[in-house]
Amino acid sequence: MEIQNRIAVVTGAASGIGRALCLALHRDGAKKVVCADLNGEGAADTARQIDGAAYEVDVSQESDIRELIEVTEDQHGPIDLFVSNAGIIYRGGLETGNDTWQKIWEVNVMAHMWAARHVVPRMAARGGGYLLNTASAAGLLNQVGAASYAVTKHAAVGMAEWLAMTYGDQGIKVSLLCPQAVRTGMTDDPDSVAAQDGLLEAGPVADLCLETIRNETFLVLPHPEVLTYMRRKTDDYDRWLGGMQRLNRKFT
Repeated sequence: MEIQNRIAVVTGAASGIGRALCLALHRDGAKKVVCADLNGEGAADTARQIDGAAYEVDVSQESDIRELIEVTEDQHGPIDLFVSNAGIIYRGGLETGNDTWQKIWEVNVMAHMWAARHVVPRMAARGGGYLLNTASAAGLLNQVGAASYAVTKHAAVGMAEWLAMTYGDQGIKVSLLCPQAVRTGMTDDPDSVAAQDGLLEAGPVADLCLETIRNETFLVLPHPEVLTYMRRKTDDYDRWLGGMQRLNRKFT
């Protein structure tokens, strides 16, 4: 799918990868970019830079996502690309509280499902559309020291796969962003386990996402090493787990 003259919605647009995606979409000729974030002022700041539209949205609430889609289509036109990018991380393991588990589940998984629930039927009725979901390399591999993050990102990968295989025949294309460390408010520690293959800037990650959308391929891997790790994991699961145990001892 080409970006020019398209209408796009981006969640998590106030900073990081979300903001970089908004800037890149505008640069490449999108007709309108709708910037959504729980941080309404941050979303508005992004929108001002690109003559976009801004909405304060809590993606942990289905009603907010539904309203975002309805208002966008009423005021700006049919959504061609929905970028479900917002996400959160919590550190910790079995001691992590149930309320924390519920919150990260809603943001990192259910937000993708709710967006699809309300935009995919509209797209399918028009003959097609595009979803770009942000997960993490943690969803393909795992994450030392952050159980709820690792588990929900695995679920986000499964959600994107299911959407691609279920709606592909109806013209719905899906891409899944799975980076390791990117310089954002979420992953800003250069010594973290996720940063061992390099801490990337958000701009090049956004550019790679748009290249993937043009090529209509599924996985977006800003850190190409992740593909090698995936292959090692599936080739010898026990050996891979042994390596992850060594990482756990080093970083926790």
